[in-house]
Amino acid sequence: MRSVSELDITPTKTRQSFGAVRSVYVACLFTVLCLTGWQPGFSPPAMAQDAPASTEAPESSAASPKDHAKPPAAAQPDKKTELPSWLQGVIGNRAPPPKEPFVSNPTPFGETQPTVPLYQEIPGFLQASYGPPSFGPPYGTTHLFGDWGGIQPWLQKRGLYFALDVYEDIAGNVSGGKRRAYSNAGQVGATLDVDWQKLLHASSWSDDLWLHMLVVNGHGTNLSRLYGDNSNQVQQIYGSRGNVVAHLVWTYFEKAWLQRKIDLAVGWIPPGAFFQNSPWVCNFMNVWLCGGESPTKFMTGGRGWPSGNIGGVLRVMPIRQFYLMGGLFAVSPHAYNGGISGWSWGQDRLGKLSSQFEAGWIPEFGRNHLIGHYKVGIMYDNSRYNDLYEDINGAPWVLTGQPARKQSGQTSVWVLADQMLVRHGPGEMNGLILGGYFGWGSGKTSQISHSFTTVLMDTGALWKRPLDSVGIAFLWSKFSRSAILSQEAAASANLPLPGANYGIPYGIQGHEAIYEAYYGFHVMEGFTIKPDFQYVNHVGGTTVFKDAVVLSTAINIAF
Repeated sequence: MRSVSELDITPTKTRQSFGAVRSVYVACLFTVLCLTGWQPGFSPPAMAQDAPASTEAPESSAASPKDHAKPPAAAQPDKKTELPSWLQGVIGNRAPPPKEPFVSNPTPFGETQPTVPLYQEIPGFLQASYGPPSFGPPYGTTHLFGDWGGIQPWLQKRGLYFALDVYEDIAGNVSGGKRRAYSNAGQVGATLDVDWQKLLHASSWSDDLWLHMLVVNGHGTNLSRLYGDNSNQVQQIYGSRGNVVAHLVWTYFEKAWLQRKIDLAVGWIPPGAFFQNSPWVCNFMNVWLCGGESPTKFMTGGRGWPSGNIGGVLRVMPIRQFYLMGGLFAVSPHAYNGGISGWSWGQDRLGKLSSQFEAGWIPEFGRNHLIGHYKVGIMYDNSRYNDLYEDINGAPWVLTGQPARKQSGQTSVWVLADQMLVRHGPGEMNGLILGGYFGWGSGKTSQISHSFTTVLMDTGALWKRPLDSVGIAFLWSKFSRSAILSQEAAASANLPLPGANYGIPYGIQGHEAIYEAYYGFHVMEGFTIKPDFQYVNHVGGTTVFKDAVVLSTAINIAF
């Protein structure tokens, strides 16, 4: 588990004060600055690695080399303190923000990212709640083995951030389903993040230039398939990895400009990790949430973690509370993007493109900075897909044997929101949070057309366990009318039921609902244990089997 440490951010420069001659332009400046979303420049946060919990400020060694070249801004005389506070805010003469302790997300479990108080600066992709999840540094991960005998600090001074993580989930359905079963599903993951400015000591072109890479080894058995659910997975870590030693999740370059107001990522990227994502989704076990949400992540053009696509993501964030983000990806028509290993980028038939767009608002209410995430997005894939029901003449193809009608394009939309109601610590997830998600996909080509989720989460601060976490969730998905009509037609003729992107059903499908509750124990640095309960209503979207009760325990170790 990540430790509680502190973050000290000081302004990298103080703007020259306005003279009396320029005072007549203040009103104009105010208007222009508000429209452009200008903010004073701050140096990136010094993410303390493996620092013990403390109530004192970290030593200056956590600051950047540039910060060592001059005394802290608080020690420098400020000649503009006589100006009104509102005017100082306009012209950038703001006092340093209060020192807030840095607290990681209390339940990393291999797929969530730590957070810093959001009012401090515009983050890079991996530090953002709308970027891909990662368990690795340089974003605050603590290690079971500390600093590796000095190896970690030596690497990080040279811009090389490396982490190794092991996740295991032992689960079983104690009642219901096709049969009683149990399984273990897990992964070993390694991240490498390269800060080219530190590595090369180059000029300004290397500022905010990174290389990010994540490789995992997935292993185990899918419990949901064992007890008869081909539409959902109750284990977070399973699927899309292939039976290979090292599956490539992502490798891409990230470059930011204008103090990260513009951020570009190009390379091998999981679309569902950048879009329709929030910091809490992987706190829960069920895979309908983690790594992107259903139904978008199960569509070929929007596949989520750990399936990647060749493409790019551009984010524009004029102010800290608002962003616009767009992505363009090559669509792989194969069962595995990049082959079973994720390394085969030169697959055939990659001519079609998927585009995604998302707008997000990240407000903070009150002096306690009650953080919210509100986002809406859309995906359009210009590939052609088989209609789930109609043939080329409009009749059910499952009966006529005629080719299925081709639908031009596939669309999905999503709305995702969460709001902290009560704060119990300074981090993004340290408090009582209410969240929800709604997603829609083209029902003519997607087996599930609607999904809805609501969650309630908190940490264990109230019972003196601030790094523990607890949460409950309700997940519901509706199967599309086209899929149901095709299944009904097949059943009437005693034919095998057709499936689609959510697998072969055991009966005619309608909807499926999941009730989930978990508690995450922070055992020691880099070591967490999470018991989880799930009640599966309408297993696989049918009434063929009795509702299933699934108990599981996940163990996560960050070495």
